[in-house]
Amino acid sequence: MKSITLLFLLTSLYVQAQTLSPEQLADLQLKGYNERNVELFLQAYSDSVRVYLFPDKLMYTGKDRMRSGYEGMFNNMPDLHCTLKSRMLLGNTVIDEERVLFTKDRPIMEAIAIYKVAAGKIQEVYFITKDQ
Repeated sequence: MKSITLLFLLTSLYVQAQTLSPEQLADLQLKGYNERNVELFLQAYSDSVRVYLFPDKLMYTGKDRMRSGYEGMFNNMPDLHCTLKSRMLLGNTVIDEERVLFTKDRPIMEAIAIYKVAAGKIQEVYFITKDQ
């Protein structure tokens, strides 16, 4: 019985150590984005992630759909870079003010990204842009 309790305790501690905070998840996806590493980028997201144009226009659902969109962007835009201008945290919500360079011949896009986290992954993303 002691060995089962010890195994349960060790497993629980391992799972807790592997769970990232909402801020760490936002950082992880930003790192993957800037490295144009789709696998690293997607680690932060749930398989059923929902992506919206703020406030409620659903753009797409699911990590597979997210992969196809970002993979093409990462492969075809060598200048792609997102700079974090500011960040707010409230519970399981991260709000990032971002400046995104797509290509050197295009103006930098200013945007706000809202990441809603549950069960250790980003479940929902809401984007706000100036041109929206």
